[in-house]
Amino acid sequence: MRIPVHNEDSAMRLTQHTDYALRVLIHVGSKAGGASTIREIAESYGISRNHLMKVAHELGRIGLLAPQRGRGGGLALARAPAEINVGDVVRRMEESLALVECFKGPANTCPIAGLCRLEIALAQALQAFLAVLDRLTLADLLVNRAAIAVRLGIVSNPAPSS
Repeated sequence: MRIPVHNEDSAMRLTQHTDYALRVLIHVGSKAGGASTIREIAESYGISRNHLMKVAHELGRIGLLAPQRGRGGGLALARAPAEINVGDVVRRMEESLALVECFKGPANTCPIAGLCRLEIALAQALQAFLAVLDRLTLADLLVNRAAIAVRLGIVSNPAPSS
């Protein structure tokens, strides 16, 4: 199911760091049996290698990517795609999920905190958002693995059979 975002400014946002982390996992997961290099991932998505290095390092630190040394080396998944939960990735990659000031606990300076219902409504919305992501694994995101690999240039488009 595709849910269109009508206006870029109306969308709930994840940081670019998290967006890139999910893209790296999708790229690496799409490369069946092989490793992806930072260069390949950067070229596939048209994004900065420097930023991807930081993202890949963090994904390795939290046990989702593993380096493969030697010929054909690069980055490989450290776990099976079905064992990588999307909600967990988002929680671990986001610095903060505080949508508004009143989510910031002791650092909250909003004078109406605790009086208005916005905090409750947004907390419920965030819980619903994360609940959807918690139902997904990387395997779910890779359901169209072959088409993703072609689109990212990981494999060339197979010639139609006659």
